[in-house]
Amino acid sequence: MQVILAEVRGFCAGVQRAIDIVELALARFGAPIFVRHEIVHNRHVVDRLRAKGVRFVEDLSEVPAGSVAIFSAHGVSRAVEDEAGRRSLKVIDATCPLVTRVHRDGSRFSDQGCDVVLIGHAGHPEVEGTVGRMDGPVHLISTVDDVARLEVSNPGRVAYITQTTLSVDDARAIIEALRRRFPAIVGPDIAEICYATQNRQRAVAELAARVDVVLVVGARNSSNSNRLREIAEARGVPAYLVEDPAALRPHMVEGAERVGITAGASAPDDLVMGLIEALNAYGRVELSVLPGVHEDIHFKLPTQLA
Repeated sequence: MQVILAEVRGFCAGVQRAIDIVELALARFGAPIFVRHEIVHNRHVVDRLRAKGVRFVEDLSEVPAGSVAIFSAHGVSRAVEDEAGRRSLKVIDATCPLVTRVHRDGSRFSDQGCDVVLIGHAGHPEVEGTVGRMDGPVHLISTVDDVARLEVSNPGRVAYITQTTLSVDDARAIIEALRRRFPAIVGPDIAEICYATQNRQRAVAELAARVDVVLVVGARNSSNSNRLREIAEARGVPAYLVEDPAALRPHMVEGAERVGITAGASAPDDLVMGLIEALNAYGRVELSVLPGVHEDIHFKLPTQLA
């Protein structure tokens, strides 16, 4: 079995920063440390931190007053920040800087009196946090068909922003539809979607052209991992989301001579290596690597931990 591994895969700078923040906070303040929501969408990462004394909560009411509270990489609304202040929590913000940029763009457009169209997926914590950053009208859409149903207060004052983990191809099509319907619309260039999202999506598209099946290491609630699977499938290649090596099933690789492997931005590399090892049960593995761009981006830590 030929296994081709995407070089561009796994942890991005925002995820690595968020995990580093939790680890450093544990070292500096001691357990327990409270994290609102999963720090990143990966059960294995969360379980490893939980074993060290991190407590994950969905609501700040679960955090004792005065405790250390970390906001996840997905970001939070202004209301959550205000609640943390009222409860005298020692907040450390692990929001990915690229998500923070989306917050700034949305707030700026909203302050300019625009109806803001947020392209994203309902229920995702990044989307909930972004919506909660704006005071004016916000319209959440996720498909081209949603554009036709949009009702805005002034078609001449419309702006758009995007969730960072979208399919770049889908986002581009939605933005084009928005521009056709609202010629005066303003918003960031498609290139401003997260660099890691774009790099991993380009890599999986190239991988899909070379293999019989694609395995994406990632959690089911990971938006960027699901997009990788969808991109491979859109190119006519069977693709499966594999949470860890134990989730590999024979039917996923049955009859496949060439298997491609990549990983979502919140999947640790030891899971990828474990999956390659698990494939040995189906025949001798010949491993090669699909070259890709070299990511050398590092985000600064919060001032409390720098």
